[in-house]
Order: sequence, then structure tokens, then C-alpha cells
Amino acid sequence: MFVGTGSDVGKSILTTGLCRIFKQDGLHPAPFKAQNMSLNSYATPNGEEIGRAQAVQAEACGVPCDTRMNPILLKPTSHQSSQVILHGKPIGDQSAKEYFLGNNKENLFNEAKKAFDSLSKEYAPVVMEGAGSISELNLKHRDIVNMRMAKHANADVYLVADIDKGGVFASVYGTIALLEDWERRLIKGIIINKFRGDISLFDEGRKKIEELTQIPVIGVVPFAQDIYIEDEDSVALNTKSTTVVAHKINIAVVLLPHISNYTDFNILERDERVNLFYSKNASEIAKADITILPGTKNTLSDLHFLRTQGLASVILSNFKKHKKVIGICGGYQMMGDWVKDPHGVEGTLTELPGLGILPIKTTLTKEKKTVQQNFFYRNQKQVCKGYEIHMGITEFKQQMPLTTLENNTQEGYWLNKNCWGTYIHGILDNAVVIDDLLESVSTEKRLSHQEFKENNYDLLADHLRNCLDINYIYTQNKRNEW
Repeated sequence: MFVGTGSDVGKSILTTGLCRIFKQDGLHPAPFKAQNMSLNSYATPNGEEIGRAQAVQAEACGVPCDTRMNPILLKPTSHQSSQVILHGKPIGDQSAKEYFLGNNKENLFNEAKKAFDSLSKEYAPVVMEGAGSISELNLKHRDIVNMRMAKHANADVYLVADIDKGGVFASVYGTIALLEDWERRLIKGIIINKFRGDISLFDEGRKKIEELTQIPVIGVVPFAQDIYIEDEDSVALNTKSTTVVAHKINIAVVLLPHISNYTDFNILERDERVNLFYSKNASEIAKADITILPGTKNTLSDLHFLRTQGLASVILSNFKKHKKVIGICGGYQMMGDWVKDPHGVEGTLTELPGLGILPIKTTLTKEKKTVQQNFFYRNQKQVCKGYEIHMGITEFKQQMPLTTLENNTQEGYWLNKNCWGTYIHGILDNAVVIDDLLESVSTEKRLSHQEFKENNYDLLADHLRNCLDINYIYTQNKRNEW
């Protein structure tokens, strides 16, 4: 199990890398995170919802993702409340206080343990991931994802610290010092992550940490900028580009307060023709060649945000100048004539006019649609892949479909070559869609997105083999479960 001295220390990436290593070594691994908080989610083959990070880790393992890998998912709907997803289905919204201080955590913990027990009967090893810091003294007696989960699983635990943040000695020593004896006994090793420069310069630091903690440092992982693995959550948005650049196709993703599934745009971010940037700055968005309205966990609130911040008029201006404007999921809904929420699924706003770009009308529903999709993009013959996660029904008088699903159902709205919308997340992972969007005349052969991801899982595995004591991890498994 990989746990952290704090959030964003690299637990998800390390978990992904070890999943790949175990697969390469002939084992049958699977990922597990009892509770995840993220707006990046994914639809399983059974049409259920889990955190995107666990879907990525399952892909690195070479196995289908399922809800047992992430039995509890929290999707923030505001700064103080989240939708609670249990075993892939929403069970309601709760405030942070209700969730973290309420009495239902023990029931959720029991569900998480059942999911782990079931998963561990089919896969070995189960590569577990914690959340945040393991030393949150005011909350850890209600913990269902870190050390209590590790105790239930009898897991070998590895503490991950981010040296790039600074204060690595204090964060490692303080974290371990605040653990109870039973927790400390589970810690088998320490990993120093995101090191920049000559690693030999940290030899003395490594010895100091081992002396202070009496726990071995099993590796120092160099900061790798040439390996690409999807980011887990919105913390990573702080590192993204925010402005236009010269001599590139500038694509602006509107930075909505409740932006979700921004992994939709990862392939564009890696395209050498493109400068993809995230912005809520009207002047920067006005300069973009292509504007994308992304998914959101709160369509009406973010639609209100577009109007109050002056972004709606900029998006409309770009559209009227015949620049490309596209919308995905909640962004697609915003592009219509209006959005209604008669059941109050998103909050107190019940109806708002949309941007009026597409002749569509959306009514939000209590039921959530989660499904993987194979489809054909416009008049192309290649089979494309994506997934839907949304709450809402979109209507139109006469549909101009963007996609045709395998069951011949038509989906989305294609207004013209410069403007379209869709419910399908991952649509931009398909080369035929990207090339149409960019109107590329390049004949250069590029790897498919799937090939690109598989190559990077292997690169990550090689990177970790070179800097971690993988044999030590194997020798700690005294239960001979693998």
C-alpha cells in the first residue's frame, strides 16, 4: 500500500508503476483505493462509476476496471459538499462535515472492506493506494482509506514523500512520529519522490531519514518530465499552461469552478501542433483558435459563473467570428438554449438560459447515465471509443448528430465544422476526431492514444525499476500470496 505524507506526493503514479511492474513480472495485480475524492471519473464495462485514477491503474495491470477497485468515490458539487458514489452508483449528497464527522463512515468502511476482500480473491497482489496524509489526527479514527484499511488487508505499507515541495525531513519524521505503534509496524519502507538533480547529493539525507525513523528508504525517484501518466485530480491543474503562445494552435479549455474529467484533453496537451491552456481570463480565451467548454459537476452554477465573469460573451464572440467552439458533457449542455433542474439535483438554481449556440434544451435528471460507448464520428468509418457520465436529457427539434453509437442511436449535435457538442467523454482520445478538429494536413503516422499510454506505462515501470528496490518489496511479502 502506498500512503503519503500529504496530498499530491505521487501515490497514484507510483501505484500505477508498480501495477505495471507486477504485470510484467507475470503476476495478476489489481489496484484498490477504498475512498477517492475526484471530479475525474470513469465508466466501468458494467456502466458504473469509479475514480479515473483506478481505471488508469487497472489499465496498467491489463485488467478491466470495476467498482471493487474504488468502492467509494466523492465528487465535489461545491466547496463544502460532495456526491457520494457507492459501488458505482450515487447514493446522495453530503456536506464535508456530515461525511467526515457523521456516523455513517463505519458502514462505508464495512463496504470498502467487502470490496477489498472480494477483489483479493481474484487478484494478487492488490496494489493499494491511500489518500492525503496518514497523520490527520483529528480525522484518522474515522479513516476508511489509509492505515485502518491497511490493517484490515494486512498490507505492507510504503510512505511516499514529495521532496520537490521542500521540508522532506520534517514531513517524513513528523508523519511517522504521529503514528500509533500498530500503524508504525505496518510501514515497511519510505520512498522519496520527485527528486531533481544529482541523486547522489541526497545520500547523506537518505541515511539521516533512516537513522531518524529506523525504517529503510527503498528508493529516491527522480522527477520525470518525459513520462506521461494521467493526473488524478484538480491539484494538477495548477501546473497547466494558462496563456496563448505564438506559432501553435491555441486551444482554451474554460476553467470552470466545478470542472470535471479534464483528462478529456490530455491527448491534445501532448500534441506538438497544439498549445492547450486552461483559463478563466476573458482576454486569453478571446485569443484562442479553439474554445472548449469542458464537463462540470454543477452545470447551472458554472453557467452562472460564465455570465457573471464575462466569459459567456467572449465565447459567443469567438463563435460569431467562426472560431471553433465545442462542448463536452456539461459544456455541451451549456451551449444550448436553456438548462433546467426541476428536481434540484445540483442545488437551488432551477433554470438558466444557455449560451444559445446550439438549438438544444437540457433537463437534469435524478438518474445518472454511466456507460462505455463504441461509436462512429460523423461520416468516418473507424470505430471510436469513449464513455458517458452525466445526469440530464437533451432534446432538439431536428438532430444533426455528431456520433452514431453501435446500436445505431445518434448522439450529440453537429452544427457545422466549427461547432459541436457531445456527451461522450474521451472523444478526443480518437485520432480521427483530433485530426478533424485540428484540420490537420499532416501525413505523419502517430501512435494511437492506446499505444501511447501502453508505452508510457512501460516507461514508468522501467523508471521505477531503476530507482526503487523492487526485490525488497517482493521479500516483504512473507505471506506468499503472490
